[in-house]
Amino acid sequence: MKISIIVPCFNEEEALPLFYDEATKVLSKMKCEYELLFVNDGSKDRTLKLLRVLSKKDTHVQYLSFSRNFGKEAAMYAGFCNASGDYVAVMDCDLQDPPALLPEMVKILREGKYDSVATRRENRDGEPPIRSWFARRFYAIINRISDAEIKDGARDFRMMKRPMVDAIIEMTEYNRFSKGIFGWVGFETYWLPYKNTERVAGKTKWNFWGLFKYAIDGVINFSQSPLNIASWFGVLMTFFAFCALIFIVVRYLIAGDAVAGWASTVCIIVFIGGLILFCLGIIGQYVAKIYLEVKNRPHYIVSETNLRKPKLMK
Repeated sequence: MKISIIVPCFNEEEALPLFYDEATKVLSKMKCEYELLFVNDGSKDRTLKLLRVLSKKDTHVQYLSFSRNFGKEAAMYAGFCNASGDYVAVMDCDLQDPPALLPEMVKILREGKYDSVATRRENRDGEPPIRSWFARRFYAIINRISDAEIKDGARDFRMMKRPMVDAIIEMTEYNRFSKGIFGWVGFETYWLPYKNTERVAGKTKWNFWGLFKYAIDGVINFSQSPLNIASWFGVLMTFFAFCALIFIVVRYLIAGDAVAGWASTVCIIVFIGGLILFCLGIIGQYVAKIYLEVKNRPHYIVSETNLRKPKLMK
């Protein structure tokens, strides 16, 4: 049995040595073959230099370095495409995903009932309250409107058997939302809860607006509900406009006053115009996604690696 640990890295020079020491300590006691597959996502610090040093010191360390920053989703996909293990795990480099959970995850998979062991946070200690509130609302909404099941507090940290990894690789869309993909491909998943931990070093790369954009991408990638909402808005407003037209005609025939009510008319026009622009914005988001897909550009480009037969583009 071989275990592959995929570790996306973006400016993680402070956390990288700490993660390597902790992960190596745990994996070396598991009495199995393993590889640490680091994906350098266009870091501007010394992350790549550290990976070169670690790979020369330890043959278990493999790395891919992108030509620029392609994003965490591309980094995870590159890891899946190049991982050679029977069991494949995704972990963050900041030790918010505890390596100490790896033996338990392997034990659960070996029992044969589950194809994947996914982690979720029991609490959100240390996270701003407003971010926690929006995160919970996001999980509630996306589970209601999409086919992908995503647990509240779900992390990207999970371990999967090879058949599930192969299924994920076959999903080649450019606009990726891995939390949704993990749920969409199916397979039996065991949810392993753990207490939230702080970063050991460095700064988080996520801010509120970055997470908000990520949430919007998740909704658009895995649900047609926004388009359906826009359509129903159109039907509803058409009905109201028809009723308003009848009211105006009847009032004119009875009262003969064509001037009174101009303020309310302007308000209605502005309101309907706003709804039209809102619906066009929703449609525009889907069109933009289609535009990116039909370009068929690679998800990532590798500029340097120590793998023997890497998939440099995908």
